[in-house]
Amino acid sequence: MNPCEVSWFAALCDDDYEQLGVVDSTLRSSWDHCSRIVLTAEQHGFDNILLPSGYALGIDSVTFAAGVARLTSRIRLLVAVRCGEMWVPQLARQLASLDQMLGGRLTVNIISSEMPGEVLDAEPRYQRTVETMAVLRSLLDGRSTAHHGDFIDLELAPPRVTTVSGKSPLLYFGGLSEPAREAAAREADVYLMWPDTRERIVELIDDMRSRAARHGRTLRFGYRAHVVVRETESDARHAAEHIVAALDDATGEAIRARSLDSQSVGVRRQAELRTGSADDGYAEPHLWTGIGRGRSGCGAAIVGDPDQVAAKIDDYRSLGIEAFILSGYPHVDECERFGRLVLPRIDHAPLV
Repeated sequence: MNPCEVSWFAALCDDDYEQLGVVDSTLRSSWDHCSRIVLTAEQHGFDNILLPSGYALGIDSVTFAAGVARLTSRIRLLVAVRCGEMWVPQLARQLASLDQMLGGRLTVNIISSEMPGEVLDAEPRYQRTVETMAVLRSLLDGRSTAHHGDFIDLELAPPRVTTVSGKSPLLYFGGLSEPAREAAAREADVYLMWPDTRERIVELIDDMRSRAARHGRTLRFGYRAHVVVRETESDARHAAEHIVAALDDATGEAIRARSLDSQSVGVRRQAELRTGSADDGYAEPHLWTGIGRGRSGCGAAIVGDPDQVAAKIDDYRSLGIEAFILSGYPHVDECERFGRLVLPRIDHAPLV
């Protein structure tokens, strides 16, 4: 197998805890805390790190990326941007400038949710996403652009400000609904998945490969999951239970409802995975859904000792997954632990 990209997660959206539902002011999203997560990930050898966008939660991803860019020298930044939040030519200029500050280490996570106060059905929302990715790629490739669509209507000469390579960074994008899958097949480079059973992952990869082929394209695949790793499986399971030990159902529901995408097809599938799991919360060996009780979006964790966690990741790699975006609570502590116990066991490198 080729090396896989292993990324960590910078909790920019007020999503860092020791125990879900127990607010710790030292773990709230801030420049000091989130930059510490990024620097810890670079120190421990991660290839990339996701800077998420929560809009109403936490701190701004692009502004934070610009601040942390010159503090890092090796790790890539996977910067989340929301379609519709900014005029696309300005977004392209912003991202090209950021790539220059990073010396060519920028990657981009495209987000398709509604803006606060906006009501937009799935079909037009993903049409906006397709148009955004197409125009953004053209501008970041340094090409002239003529696009006359439902959401973007413009003609522009090639931009003067370009990325270091002169090409668009990789565009990472995820979504489980029918229009989301089609948007990814048409314009994304890396299709991101949330945790699911092995059988469902195989089905999804097969489906997305077929869709991309119909557009004359190929996709690469990424997997977003939490991790809980300890020296022994027993310790890992106890650590996982500690994360949700103080969480009641009402608090968990309130946390999940804060997200703009809390009613999406992907989020509903995470809930189905959780409710369909065994009594101990495991959907299959080492895939624990209990963590989804207290967060929207990615709702399962890989749990085990270092060998078990590395083996689970290698099994996903055998299915065709080339990129992993991992997280764990608290983010600095679990980053250090995973970087020390698991990362040296994985053949990894940035996607190119």
